[in-house]
Amino acid sequence: MQHTESIDGAGVAFKAAHFEALLDAPHAADFIEVHAENYLGAGGPPHAQLAALLEQLPLSVHGVGLSLGGTAPLDRAHLQRIRALCKRHAPTLFSEHLAWSSHDGAYQADLLPISFDRQTLRRVVEHVDQLQTALQRQVLIENPALYLEFAPLGDGMDEVDFLDELSQRSGCGLLLDIGNVLVSAHNCARDASDYLARFPLDRVGEIHLAGHSRQALNAQDWLLIDDHASPVAQAAWQMLRAVIERGGPRPVLIEWDRNLPAWPVLAAEVASARAIIDAARPMGATGIARA
Repeated sequence: MQHTESIDGAGVAFKAAHFEALLDAPHAADFIEVHAENYLGAGGPPHAQLAALLEQLPLSVHGVGLSLGGTAPLDRAHLQRIRALCKRHAPTLFSEHLAWSSHDGAYQADLLPISFDRQTLRRVVEHVDQLQTALQRQVLIENPALYLEFAPLGDGMDEVDFLDELSQRSGCGLLLDIGNVLVSAHNCARDASDYLARFPLDRVGEIHLAGHSRQALNAQDWLLIDDHASPVAQAAWQMLRAVIERGGPRPVLIEWDRNLPAWPVLAAEVASARAIIDAARPMGATGIARA
């Protein structure tokens, strides 16, 4: 039996290397999340492992390939494969990125930035509407990790205002990636505290946390790279605590996609997120109990 109730608490981005450990101790996480594009095949070990875990844990599916910010129409074949995946495994949440990754039949191995302006907003609203109609559900749209910013095409908008209006006009929810806020703030000389203070937390259905690395540009300057290959930075934990204290408990996912650690290391990161969530609950309240 699949768990399709509301997601609560702290979860982990599932990787096959941790299948046995997670199957043996499902209480170590409150939910799992997978990248949709890793499960578009018809069968095999990925689906078998996922089905086994879903006997005990709810699922969030995270898309990385729909290119919602692109200028071309959405790839209908890809959209239908996503729809079939959601029908098969019945995830509680589905999310995608505010980014583009394909153009004129060419696919880029990255999530590329969009221009924050009215013209782009209209196009993204149309794409999100198309996605939600195909899936017959609300989706969550994730704020991007930026390494540069495009000049707006006409009337420019602030990123928070763009996401706020996108949510209002399309009815989508938002996925707040705190690691992306931290990376973008450094790379684009933003104020992360101001960004989070203005973010519409009432529309946030999930929060992501991941590690980052530094890449030197010269002797004085560097980029932060959202590489999901290390522990969550202390600054990101502090941001999470502030967000949860202001907006209340939200599902929090630990993303660790490369240089995978031993399971106890990852489980400890999940436990840290769970402790922050539980500290913000009303006295005596608890998360979803797991049988």
